[in-house]
Parts: sequence; structure tokens; C-alpha cells
Amino acid sequence: MSINYDLHSHSTVSDGTLTPRELVERAQQKGVDVLALTDHDEVVGSLEAVAAAQEFGIELVAGVEVSVTWRKQTIHIVGLNIDPHSKELNLGLGRLQKYREWRGEEIGRKLEKAGVEGAYAGALALKQGDLLTRTHYGRFLHNSGVVGSMQEAFKKYLLPGKKGYVRGEWATIEEALSWINAAGGVAVVAHPARYNMSRTKLRSMLGEFIECGGVGLEVVSSAHNNNEVITMADHAQQLKLAASRGSDFHDPKNSWVELGRLQQIPKKCDPIWERF
Repeated sequence: MSINYDLHSHSTVSDGTLTPRELVERAQQKGVDVLALTDHDEVVGSLEAVAAAQEFGIELVAGVEVSVTWRKQTIHIVGLNIDPHSKELNLGLGRLQKYREWRGEEIGRKLEKAGVEGAYAGALALKQGDLLTRTHYGRFLHNSGVVGSMQEAFKKYLLPGKKGYVRGEWATIEEALSWINAAGGVAVVAHPARYNMSRTKLRSMLGEFIECGGVGLEVVSSAHNNNEVITMADHAQQLKLAASRGSDFHDPKNSWVELGRLQQIPKKCDPIWERF
């Protein structure tokens, strides 16, 4: 029986709804053997998650999902098997955390201007960790009845061009990879099909990623359909990138994204966990 790897998940430290311990417990219940906690621009959940993994009998990979701006587009790069105590990594993430704080306030101002009263305070009340994200605003908009779903919250208010959107000014690919590599980790481009890039643009981004020391591509993701998995597997094979597998789990209420419930990495791909 194959080992069930889920190398992309979030806790209350960023925009998930389960604490690191609760996340690990759920992963064990769902049959995950190896879990990576990859909170957005934050690593403080790793110590709690490691202790919980020992308690529940699964393996925990310390990770992070770093926010990156490439050609004015936000992409995410996951660092796996990192040292969460790395000084260089934490200094870099600290810069992004300060920006997130400003951005969170700015989203609130824009939503208030658009007629959504109490947006900032409402989103802040839903935040359990240090980071305020668009997901918290999405939950506030949904919970307060402004929209009927999280998807509608993003489509109506939080995506590029909408009234509550604030464009990210994140790390460069080079910066993100320097932090991950300094922490002893391996870098993986997260959910690449989600960026809706042309083949040429995607290859250009991946080329820069590889030049900066990137080694992996998240081929299997809850964000990818079967055809996208096949396409990303082709990219990984052709570019000699290792393939990763991750649910991007945030919330048990999102039944379409569950821990460990993913197809296997295509056999032609080299798995990222062989690089640990």
C-alpha cells in the first residue's frame, strides 16, 4: 500500500480553521501518513504540529507557503522540509507579515468604502493567528450574509479588479528561494494551473524558478482537474522538476478539499519527497 503524502495544508496560524494540533489529528483520521504544514508566510505552527504528529503517529514535514510577485501576478511557492528556526527565512517572512498587516487594513478600508460596514473588525474577529488574509474577509462577507458563499465573496469583492482587492507586493522568486534554501528546504511551485498562465508564460516563470534553485512542481492539487494534472506532469518531466502532491486544505466545511484525498502522482514523475 502506498504512503499517503499531503504536502500542502493550512492552520489557524494563517487562514485555516483548525489549530496545528487539530489539523494533524484530522490528517491522521483521514489516512494521511506524511503531512506538511505550509501556512502562508508563517512557520510558528510547526512546533505544535511536530508534537501533535508524534502524538498521533504520523510524520510531519515543516513547511511554509511564501507569497511571491512575478510580473505583477501573485504566485505561491511552498518550501518543504525547512528549519523553522532559520534566521534568514524568518527575517524574510517578517517583511511579508508586516506587508500583510497593512494590506489587511487596506482591504477593510476599501470594503467600507464599497458599503460593507464593519469589514475590518469583522475579519479581525475571525483571525485566530497573527495574519489577516483575504480568506478571513471572505468568511466575514459570507457569515454576515453579504454574499452566499466564499466563492461569491472572492468573485464579487476580493479578486483582481473588484472593490476590495489590494494587489500584493510580495517577495521575488529569487528572494523566496534564497530564504527556503537557507532554511535547508526544497522549493515547489504551488497549484500552478490556478494561475491561468499560457504555456509560454508558465514556462518562463518555471525557467526563472529553476534558475533560482527551485526543484519541484505541485502536480497533484485539489485545484487541478485530471487534464491539468496530466499537463503539469508533462511540464515536470520535461523540466526535470520533482512532483509534489498537496490538498491545500483550509477548512473541514470545504468538503471538496480534504486532507489526503488526492490522486497519486503520475508514475512518470519523480516525487518531491525523494529530495528530502
